[in-house]
Amino acid sequence: QVQLRESGGGLVQAGGSLRLSCAASGSMFSINTMGWYRQAPGKQRELVATITSGGSTNYADSVKGRFTISRDNAKNTVYLQMNSLKPEDTAVYYCQEIQLVRAYWGQGTQVTVSS
Repeated sequence: QVQLRESGGGLVQAGGSLRLSCAASGSMFSINTMGWYRQAPGKQRELVATITSGGSTNYADSVKGRFTISRDNAKNTVYLQMNSLKPEDTAVYYCQEIQLVRAYWGQGTQVTVSS
């Protein structure tokens, strides 16, 4: 059974940095596409960044140049380095893993950016 566990969220001032981690278990991690999504209060969940098994990345326009997604296949972990954080980045951040045609989600980690 695929399980994803996010960590690294918290409260940070605007302009600060955080690094989120997502540890996967029970999956074929190294061949799966991984992603980070976020959901702010009253808004729909939105894509933040994805990374394929080959390391190709894709970012939402709102985070380009500030966020970096990476993966460590030896640790079955995907990361999201978030720099120059803004109050509008405040949301619950979710990790996603695509295995075959199914998407799996973690429970989410709260990121709050104060102005």
